Amino acid sequence: MTQTIRIANSELAVEVTTLGAEMQSLKTADGRDWLWNGDATWWTGRSPILFPIVGKAPGDLLAVSGKTYPMAQHGIARRREFAIVEQTAASCLHELVSTDETRAVYPFDFRLTLEHRLEGHTLSVTATVENTGDNLLPFGIGFHPAFLWPLPGAEGKAHHVALNNGAEPGVIQLEAGLIGETLPTSPFKAGRLELAHSLFDNDALIFPEGAGNALSFGADGGPSLHFTFENLPNIALWQKPGAPFLCVEPWHGMAAHAGGTAELVERPFTVALPAGDTMRFGFTVEIKD
Repeated sequence: MTQTIRIANSELAVEVTTLGAEMQSLKTADGRDWLWNGDATWWTGRSPILFPIVGKAPGDLLAVSGKTYPMAQHGIARRREFAIVEQTAASCLHELVSTDETRAVYPFDFRLTLEHRLEGHTLSVTATVENTGDNLLPFGIGFHPAFLWPLPGAEGKAHHVALNNGAEPGVIQLEAGLIGETLPTSPFKAGRLELAHSLFDNDALIFPEGAGNALSFGADGGPSLHFTFENLPNIALWQKPGAPFLCVEPWHGMAAHAGGTAELVERPFTVALPAGDTMRFGFTVEIKD
């Protein structure tokens, strides 16, 4: 049965549900919520975890050593009930382990934990993947948090995304949800992207490399969210065109190539984790108001 738990400190409060271990709200002490509310008019997600794939598989079929399995966009974890392993006042840890049901669509043994932790004005979200089987564990993993656009208190202000490394990374255009060609020019100029809803008319902006491990999403002369990323080399920005949110998505793994194979190990940036090993991925977001 789905449960929602609350963690808090003097600055922030977060609610997390056991369904997908998905964050439901991120509020400052004044009661303002900075996270998208899941309004079905636009998108019911709020902050899903993407595992064992990021993005789409061709025909929603994933191949493992030539055998195909049904696999919806962004994988199975977001649709599974996690167990609550640990909860303190300012942190919580959820767990998903492989079962006969998961092995029927993803034929591997694994343990996935997701921790939410508050410290001051900062939220840390950390995923740890453990290979509990006897063979290599191939997977992709990513985060998909959606934040209000405009940010609270910044209505009517222009918004932007700024990369800490000042880069102008190449951007990929999706083709029916699959990885297409790299576009000839980057939308970033000296590390800054002026946000406009029209940027997302053709789906997400995906930056496979070069965006660095830190960025900010903010309003000109207003509040901002400052992100850092751990072991997540791919960055995507997405919204439903015209919707009042922006997803800042750090990934390790991407959709299959358009016109390419459905094999899991051939997907860009797929991880191959040895038996018994663990790997950690995470992001932080600090609210500056």
